Parts: sequence; C-alpha cells; structure tokens
Amino acid sequence: MSGVFAVRLSELAEGSVVKVVLKDVPVAVVRCDDGTVHAVGDTCTHADVSLSEGEVDGCTLECWMHGARFDVRTGEPLALPATRPVPVFPVTLDGDDVLVDVTTTLGEAPTPVAHAGKES
Repeated sequence: MSGVFAVRLSELAEGSVVKVVLKDVPVAVVRCDDGTVHAVGDTCTHADVSLSEGEVDGCTLECWMHGARFDVRTGEPLALPATRPVPVFPVTLDGDDVLVDVTTTLGEAPTPVAHAGKES
C-alpha cells in the first residue's frame, strides 16, 4: 500500500472533511456525499486559510473565509475569489484505513477511491 495513514474511513462521515498533517503537509481529507474519498492541500489558494474548516457539498469544498469553492476530485477552483487549484493527493483504502500519498500530486480528474459500503 502506498501512502501514510490519515484517518479511519469509519470515522469520516459522508459530506465531511478532516484536517491531517502528513509529513509536514496540511491535508484536507474529504468524504463526498457519494461516499468517495479525496485528499487535497488544506490551504486555500486565495486567502491562505484552512479549507478543512469549510463546508462539503457534493464533491466540492468551500472555503469558510471568502466562499471560494474547489472540486476535491481535480483541485480546480469552481468559484471566485480563488483562481488557482489546490494540490490533489492519491488516496488508497486499506480496510478501514485511509492512506494518503503526499509525495505525489495527481493531475486533473483522478479516479475516486471508495464508496460507502463497498470494498476496494
């Protein structure tokens, strides 16, 4: 398995986000409303604040400060004032463990890794 342990899947409800720091990299681990799990850089590219304090809606994460929204599957900004993407990190499931590889960033449209109630 590649990656570093971030959180237990059973402790990450659908539509929620948790901040973890892995190898000195702040990461927002998001479980979308559809059960998929994604990991993005936890720092908003507009205001340098923690994205994990924001709200999850579908597979988007909204920054609490100015309302910038990011697609957690691609890192792309979906709403101003952000214009630059956040990094997206590969996620692997190992049983109930969510592993994140912060040494690699994904390009656009990475494949989702998990659905609630299904094994990978």
